[in-house]
Amino acid sequence: MTNSPMLSEPIPTVASFNKPIELYVFINPLHESAFEMLATIRKLQLEYDHYFTWRFVLSSDLVSLNSISEHIGQRLEQRVSHPVLPSLAIKAAELQGKRAGLHFLAKLQEYIRLNVPHITSYETMIAIAEEINLDMVEFTSDFSSKEAARALQCDLYIRREMEVDETPSIVFFNECIEDEGLNVSGTYDYNVYEHILEEMLEEQLVRRPLPTMEDLFRRFTTLSTNEIAFIYSLPLHHVERELKKRMLQQKVERKQSAKTTFWRLRATQIL
Repeated sequence: MTNSPMLSEPIPTVASFNKPIELYVFINPLHESAFEMLATIRKLQLEYDHYFTWRFVLSSDLVSLNSISEHIGQRLEQRVSHPVLPSLAIKAAELQGKRAGLHFLAKLQEYIRLNVPHITSYETMIAIAEEINLDMVEFTSDFSSKEAARALQCDLYIRREMEVDETPSIVFFNECIEDEGLNVSGTYDYNVYEHILEEMLEEQLVRRPLPTMEDLFRRFTTLSTNEIAFIYSLPLHHVERELKKRMLQQKVERKQSAKTTFWRLRATQIL
């Protein structure tokens, strides 16, 4: 295996409709590698999510979550900055639904790549929650709650139980509860994950057609140039040309840092 960098279509006829594969995706949300893994999971979703269910498991580099959660309310009121806050914020967002948690994670990754300052501060977590239109009364309450802390502790427990020593990692499970999960540590070429799915299913994969670029944005909101090129398996210059064309047509808008360009649909294009 070689390490690598990062809808309305009808569902194809496949042999299994009960999503027999389960994926546990372990990431540290503050690490650059999480962005590459997010891109891989998005492409797998688009092409093969009729075969699998999945969940992110947060793996923060913490000495002791207990020592933080015991005084969490006081700490948040003091507006401190701490590496645990992004993970707690994701868990607080998840209390408004899995999609809200994923949206928060994606926006956090965007902030990291755009070099937004104070990325582990309380104020930044509030700014992200506001930008993705969470219920702010609920979010601020949940952010300071023991429920969010317990949810993060649960993720750390899962990591220990599954003996995951590296992030990112994906642990694949099939329908046979007697079988151990297959732990795939690190990031690999996309076809490696396709091969693993095919081996576990013991059948040829049926790939869904990818959505149009506009539908891709409606599903994932904000995407980088590199991520779009990865999803469509297209050269960067081709993707940049298509995006600039849409920008001139006022369909998309651009956000840029020294090393990353993000694109999103303009408000007038969102259904």
